Amino acid sequence: MGQKTVELNLPAGTTAIQLVRMFVRDYPAMKAELLDKEGNFPAHMKFFINGRQAEYLPDMMNTVLNPEDKIDIFPPVGGG
Repeated sequence: MGQKTVELNLPAGTTAIQLVRMFVRDYPAMKAELLDKEGNFPAHMKFFINGRQAEYLPDMMNTVLNPEDKIDIFPPVGGG
């Protein structure tokens, strides 16, 4: 991607998983990192909506996004 931040214009009603799929369409090199073989967001990656991990939101990756939402995606981190 060559940048830390990407802005996307999303249609109203776009969900978190739809955003990931749209992102992968625009940045296909990220597909292996952001989608598993079934087209779902992998459990080892972390997806945050306004600082809250989607995994703990009521609708998880089916949460509908708002235009002002800030999304953060993090790979797993290891070390000691």
